[in-house]
Amino acid sequence: MLTGKFLVLDGPDGCGKSTQVRLLSEWIAARGVDVVSYRDPGTTLVGEKIRDILLDTAHEGMGDNVEVLLYMAARAQLWKEHVGPDLAAGKCVLMDRWVSSTCAYQGWAGGFGIEKVLKIGADALQRLWPDITIVLDVDLDTARQRMQRDLDRMEQKGDTYHAKVREGFLKLADYCGDVKVLDATRTVEQVHEDVLKCIQGLSCRA
Repeated sequence: MLTGKFLVLDGPDGCGKSTQVRLLSEWIAARGVDVVSYRDPGTTLVGEKIRDILLDTAHEGMGDNVEVLLYMAARAQLWKEHVGPDLAAGKCVLMDRWVSSTCAYQGWAGGFGIEKVLKIGADALQRLWPDITIVLDVDLDTARQRMQRDLDRMEQKGDTYHAKVREGFLKLADYCGDVKVLDATRTVEQVHEDVLKCIQGLSCRA
């Protein structure tokens, strides 16, 4: 029942998205479903170049409106090259971030406005919302402990900004019906089980 489904895992930096995307992709593949996973921004040649610009600490003065447009451009290219054709071919597409991130980061924390983000997304993309968005919620202290490495430009924006990012993710349900919020402070195995419950619930509704 996951054939042709569009799934997104999202959340604040340090929430464990990449690990959970990998585990979920392996679980889906083990059940005989053709699944592909991508990161946003990135994956395509254009997307990776845009990602480098967005995350480079040398670009400290970049405005939130510029960030919105760059993220959406990378996303549009990803849809054109991969997501759209894969869904049309009946593959299960699993994303590490999507429009939900731009809503939380630039729309809410940056003050650009979630409604404005969604308007730009609606003009740039064939589809704004996936079949389900799973938000991995994590507090700032836990996230900070997990990111013991050099931080990129977005990660360096400070606690006040990232506290608002978390607020933005928790507000997504006001804009999109199928958003599930999970406690990502639990162990990797526990969070994976919670993710599976959400995905199995989606399959049951299909």
